[in-house]
Amino acid sequence: MIYGVILAGGIGSRMGGEKPKQYLTVKNKPIIIYTIEKFLSCSEFDEIIVLCPSQWTEHTKNIIKKYLGPALEKIAVVEGGSTRNETIMNAIDYIEANGELDDDTIIVTHDSVRPFVTHRIIKENIAACRKYSACDTVIAATDTIVEAANGKEISNIPNRSIMYQGQTPQSFKAKKLKNAYNSLTDAEKDILTDAAKILVLKGERVALVDGETFNIKITYPYDLKIMKSLLECEE
Repeated sequence: MIYGVILAGGIGSRMGGEKPKQYLTVKNKPIIIYTIEKFLSCSEFDEIIVLCPSQWTEHTKNIIKKYLGPALEKIAVVEGGSTRNETIMNAIDYIEANGELDDDTIIVTHDSVRPFVTHRIIKENIAACRKYSACDTVIAATDTIVEAANGKEISNIPNRSIMYQGQTPQSFKAKKLKNAYNSLTDAEKDILTDAAKILVLKGERVALVDGETFNIKITYPYDLKIMKSLLECEE
């Protein structure tokens, strides 16, 4: 089975304000609803799991009912964890308890605040995950990447031609990801920056899927202006 896993656990501190950024309204609709709609448009998903902070669970259910009422039976709202990876593990635990978790179960994990993901990206994630067991959506780095180990001086300038910027979705064979995560030491878990690194640390192959420059993450107030402009271009 294939599950869409939408990660809405962030509190949006960089955006400012009291409401997490995924619930901000842009052109009369919350950002998270745009993202869920993209996943609903893909018939490959057996179920879509939305993970959010416990205090926002009821609000999430209410706005899904308001904007996506007919699709409610295909969407589950689940409490997230204290970290991104724990949130993904909560999704896998939900699948194990309520659905079907076996060696072929696929999860397509995606930021709730990346509303411009395309059907092509999602389908290629699923195809790559079937072949490799894991994949990451990326775009080639266009700017020079500068490494500064101490945060003050350049320590290295990597070869830009082999550098990529990570986006989402990131997709995994769910059972393999859970087993790999549970086998990590506490020290290894402390250095995790995203879920793909779990499998990289275990020597597993993680395929690349081409992203899009417009598959942006809404993080800062300026990004809201970009989102509005992109939505107007789609009209």
